[in-house]
Amino acid sequence: MDMTMGPIMGWAWLLVWVLFLALLAVGVVFLVRSLTDRGDRAGSRAMAILEERFARGEIDRDEFEERKRALES
Repeated sequence: MDMTMGPIMGWAWLLVWVLFLALLAVGVVFLVRSLTDRGDRAGSRAMAILEERFARGEIDRDEFEERKRALES
C-alpha cells in the first residue's frame, strides 16, 4: 500500500463507507414502508368507492353496512 496519501485517505474511505451504509439503511426503510403501506391505501380506496356508490344511490344502507364490515375485517 502506498503511504504517500497519508491518513486523510483512510478517513475519506471511512466516510464513504459510512455514507454508503446510511444510504443503504434509508433505502431499506423506504422499501419496507412502501410494501407495508400498500394494503392501507387499497383499503381506503375501496372504502372511498363504497361511500361513492352509497352516495349515488347505487346501493342501499344494508348493503353498504355489510360491505363496510367486510372491508374492515
